[in-house]
Amino acid sequence: MGSDRTAGPESVALAKEHDEALLHPDAADDEGEGSTSHGHTKAGTLMLALGALGVVYGDIGTSPLYALREAFNGKGHELIVDKANVYGVCSLAFWSLIVIISIKYLMFVMKADNQGEGGILALTALVMRRRSTGEPQVAKAGLLVALGVFGTALLYGDGAITPAISVLSAVEGLEEVSTSFEGAVIPIAIGILVLLFLVQSRGTGAMGRVFGPIMMVWFATLALLGLVQIVDDPSIIGAINPLYAVQYFGHEPMKAFLSLGSIFLVVTGGEALYADMGHFGRMPIVWGWYGMVLPSLILNYWGQGAYLMANPENVDKRFFFLMAPEALKLPLVLLATMATVIASQALISGVFSLTAQAVQLDYLPRIAIRHTAEAHSGQIYVPLVNWALMVVCVGLVVGFQSSEHLAAAYGIAVTLTMGITTLIFFKVLVERWKWERWRAFAVCVPLFVIELGFIGANIVKIPKGGWFALTIAVVLMVQMQTWRRGRSLVAARIHRGERPIAEVLDEATDVKRVAGTAVFMFKDLGKAPPALVNNLRHNKVLHKTTLLVSVDTDEAPRVEPQERHRITKVEPGVFQVLLTFGFMEEPDVPLALSQIEHREIHFDPAQATYFIGRESIVAGKAPGMHPALEHLFVLLNRGADSASRFFNLPGDQVFEVGSQVEI
Repeated sequence: MGSDRTAGPESVALAKEHDEALLHPDAADDEGEGSTSHGHTKAGTLMLALGALGVVYGDIGTSPLYALREAFNGKGHELIVDKANVYGVCSLAFWSLIVIISIKYLMFVMKADNQGEGGILALTALVMRRRSTGEPQVAKAGLLVALGVFGTALLYGDGAITPAISVLSAVEGLEEVSTSFEGAVIPIAIGILVLLFLVQSRGTGAMGRVFGPIMMVWFATLALLGLVQIVDDPSIIGAINPLYAVQYFGHEPMKAFLSLGSIFLVVTGGEALYADMGHFGRMPIVWGWYGMVLPSLILNYWGQGAYLMANPENVDKRFFFLMAPEALKLPLVLLATMATVIASQALISGVFSLTAQAVQLDYLPRIAIRHTAEAHSGQIYVPLVNWALMVVCVGLVVGFQSSEHLAAAYGIAVTLTMGITTLIFFKVLVERWKWERWRAFAVCVPLFVIELGFIGANIVKIPKGGWFALTIAVVLMVQMQTWRRGRSLVAARIHRGERPIAEVLDEATDVKRVAGTAVFMFKDLGKAPPALVNNLRHNKVLHKTTLLVSVDTDEAPRVEPQERHRITKVEPGVFQVLLTFGFMEEPDVPLALSQIEHREIHFDPAQATYFIGRESIVAGKAPGMHPALEHLFVLLNRGADSASRFFNLPGDQVFEVGSQVEI
């Protein structure tokens, strides 16, 4: 399951050539050149760069709609239009893009790929302690892993707010076209959002093919709008001088600091560059950034600054749309709306991906995940998440009523996630890449200090709406940690009655061997599954081919098919099979078993019978978890999707054996 769900199969095929050498310590000494050896032709890289425009840069590409307007009009830090403020804000916007995106993500963090995959969960997997060869359990998470999970939870808040603020800010442009649209903005925005979520079940393959060209037109428009204003006032280019940013803080220090919370909006979407690396590779994303996105954003932000210097009376209006000629305002609103829908689609797909990864890593209960394209396993649809996001997005539009109010809720989740990414990346530098600490500090400390400034400025947003994203993150964090802890306790309770498989089979002296293949799904290697014990005790039978199958999730996103199986012969006809899947793969057990090449195992999926356990969890007085969390875990367990669907087992060939476990 890839980190993005909108890229086509061609993109995935090319991206799989992504340079895996970056995983190794010596990759740290290769300042970005490692990922150029994809074997891509220039034409192939350009096509991937075009695809990245539509998938990767949608969020950051729609920030010009509201970022600078909020910097000047944010509650509590309203700025007057003078040279110090305009040049200072434009300078901060420029240097934020350079430092956060160009330096942090493109130059450093995107080298920390997990077998070609990026994103905070993939980065978190890199700092997990490696498991010993025979241990099937995922390594216990340390503090940084817990932070990584919290960062993942924060991205759900971002995934809910981004579609709402992006679509609403674009539709609000209609008010600059005609005052008659004033009462229609909210209904139109809600209609677009509802339609967007309704079509998710159809998959995004067809939509994805037109995303790139539309976003190319959008970025060209951003550049042209800005360039026209810069031609009228070329002196705005002087904002490239960081001294203007320094003077800005000396001009009105408190307002300047508070405005950082709005200026940060220019780099929202930075995490998407990293998360979507698995589909495009690093170089196509770099080409797209330097070839079109960065120049377009800089020209537009500087153009907005030049426009404000010439028209200070419009500072409280949506001056992005006012930069266009009157006749082109409506087409610009329509183009902006399409761009924000694309940005929203990328975030929605990303949330689907995060959910699938969290389920695989056992941080969330099993839920229904549907694949929407036979040729591309990365395109998925998660119904529960889709409808929950739709309700939340519509609720945000109705509750906040304007993109200006929504901006108060936007930013805190992204700043915290970026800060967490820097902390985890430091660990990767020291432990995975074997950098000396002083060198890792030299890279990470300046970045973290800058991000702390953004975090501090966003903290004041918490009472004004920032509480929303934090509430979602805290709720999900509690749920994730409760599920993981509960699963650990259930496993511990089950282990108490376990016996070695060899011992159980030795005692079964009067057992009859029957034709066919039995597959017993059980997590613990070397132990006898309760379903097998009961079958031997009550039915006195054992299938001629008996497979004791344990499914493990690896720290890597994908596992090669030839490395997926580890087979141990217990006795004639009885085999222990460990199947290992990457945390981005769908665990298709019948398919994996049919790929086994072993002279004594002849597996026919159509003739197999699958035995799985179903634990009925009840909250009790056993120590280990707070009573309230016990009840939460019981509730989550009841709502979890069945193991047979999760492992893709044929329903008419499955026997479930129940047991009650008290936690």
